[in-house]
Amino acid sequence: MREVVLKTAGDFAEWRSAARGLLAGGVAPEDVSWRGGGEGASLFGDAVVAAPGAAVSLPRELLEIAERVICHRDPEVPARLYRVIWRAARDRQLLARTTDAEVDWLRGADKAIRRDVHKMHAFVRFRRVGEAAGRERFAAWFEPSHRILRLTAPFFQRRFTGMDWAIVTPDARAIWQDETLTYGPGGTKDEVPDSDVVEDQWRTYYGAIFNPARVKVDAMRAEMPKKYWKNLPEAQDIAPLLAGAEARVERMRETAVSLANPLTEKWRTRVPDELALDNDVKTLDELARAVDKCKRCPLYCHATQGVAGEGPKAARIMLVGEQPGDQEDLQGRPFVGPAGQVLNEALEEAGLDRKRLFLTNAVKHFKFEPRGKRRLHQNPTTGEIDICRWWLDKERAFVQPELIVTLGASALRGVTGKSASIKSMRGAAHELEGGAKLVATIHPSFLLRMPDRTRAAEERKAFVADLIRARKLAA
Repeated sequence: MREVVLKTAGDFAEWRSAARGLLAGGVAPEDVSWRGGGEGASLFGDAVVAAPGAAVSLPRELLEIAERVICHRDPEVPARLYRVIWRAARDRQLLARTTDAEVDWLRGADKAIRRDVHKMHAFVRFRRVGEAAGRERFAAWFEPSHRILRLTAPFFQRRFTGMDWAIVTPDARAIWQDETLTYGPGGTKDEVPDSDVVEDQWRTYYGAIFNPARVKVDAMRAEMPKKYWKNLPEAQDIAPLLAGAEARVERMRETAVSLANPLTEKWRTRVPDELALDNDVKTLDELARAVDKCKRCPLYCHATQGVAGEGPKAARIMLVGEQPGDQEDLQGRPFVGPAGQVLNEALEEAGLDRKRLFLTNAVKHFKFEPRGKRRLHQNPTTGEIDICRWWLDKERAFVQPELIVTLGASALRGVTGKSASIKSMRGAAHELEGGAKLVATIHPSFLLRMPDRTRAAEERKAFVADLIRARKLAA
């Protein structure tokens, strides 16, 4: 009887080296005893460290599966894997035999590992622990079902290259520092902070996107098992959100968004016909009423109302967004929906008073796609932006701002009349015809759409910096 003692559980390179030597030596699976480093040696076995022997040809798919399955916590995995490759070396079609018991076990174990990897990708939550040499440092605690850290660490390396981080698990830890990925011994949850400043924002966002009408508790728990909840900041809100789901659904039914009837003027403020003429609009109030009457493009047909800008006529800074959203369309005011809440927080952080700014959009009617009772945002076309530019130019003429902040690419085209990437314009002030300056940045809705919390926090920080730059330029 041969005995192989593996020093590190789940180490594919160590197991492969031993298995390769045993295969080359023709050692049958029933003649090998596999043990972990902490199990101790048997009384009668011949302990061996199998040296690499002659090359053994195996299907590539099998090696890829074996590299994953060796991470399984079942202590019988090294022996069962060796039995499978022993057979595969003599039967190249073994993996295709789906009714074979050992192949079925292998596929099942591989599925469990891949699912565990997916969960780790989804549920790792980094917390900020400081900064060094100009790079932020983060740490995360995670308890995977299997020893999958080496399988998942490259994913986080690719995604979070620009920061230093450590992921600590009970079995091992991965450290990305100085552009180098290393591994170390396992640790405890006490090594990682319990929370950071970003988590309150994440919880607010999670609560905002929680849709009680679509809650399926069994499905949710299947995809996000309760074992992970203790490490998720949003988990503390799940129970209250579920408890109030039924009441929220009832409120949603009572206030359900319905499509405006294009054949009625019920939602519109009637204005004298002469105010619809371009040259007869002489004040911002008249402009707002004329916008509501605008039929220059088909967007007016289904929108509830036109949404003009708002703010003081003598505002030094004008913020231009893309178009009204669902809430803006219903209330008739710009930036009052979820993106508006993000903008308000960023303005406050940047030291800007919204009441002293003029806020408007490049397009004055809500463009959307109906989906049941919901209205899903659609980006305006360049033609629609250009048609609506007359209204934006008129607002600029009335307000005469010293500085214009464009929020998103549509706003940038609405102000300049040209298509340009935000990246090419961001980070500097640009002179506009007439003497005003332009600062280009992202639209706050971009932050709401980002699933990656760490990147969202970075983008939000850059967004606030753009607003601070605008404040200083206007001052």
